[in-house]
Amino acid sequence: MSAHAACPAPEAQQFDFWLGDWIVVGAPDTPKAGHTLGHNRIAKIAEGCGLSEHWRGASGLQGHSLNAWDPADKVWRQFWVGGDGVVLQLSGGLVEGRMQLEGTLPAAGGGVQRQRIGWTPNPDGSVTQRWETSDDGGASWQVAFLGVYRRVGDAAQ
Repeated sequence: MSAHAACPAPEAQQFDFWLGDWIVVGAPDTPKAGHTLGHNRIAKIAEGCGLSEHWRGASGLQGHSLNAWDPADKVWRQFWVGGDGVVLQLSGGLVEGRMQLEGTLPAAGGGVQRQRIGWTPNPDGSVTQRWETSDDGGASWQVAFLGVYRRVGDAAQ
């Protein structure tokens, strides 16, 4: 079965800008600007209907996600499993050229903490990932992670 026949919806290719082997560095104007934060490999899976992510942070901590367009609900879904025990389910879609997915985790003091992750493709081929959290139901957001993905081989640019 071809990828086109299996996933004919154009939405199934919306996250393809994230495909590749990446070095992730701290974004400009952050305390870790330019420092390597980790490496990530994003590849097509399931006849092209999904993406798999294989993250290895600079500390050695690993994480993996499965990502796919859900045609029944017309949203993108991510299922993340971190080597630290975090399991996160996100959903969302393309918003003004940026993939944005949201979900929740249990909050330390009870209740839930909202999670929002955005991936923005940049004109130079890099991708900026911004991960934010909210403890007040989305009234305010704090940046938990801000990194720039540079393709392996392009990392010096």
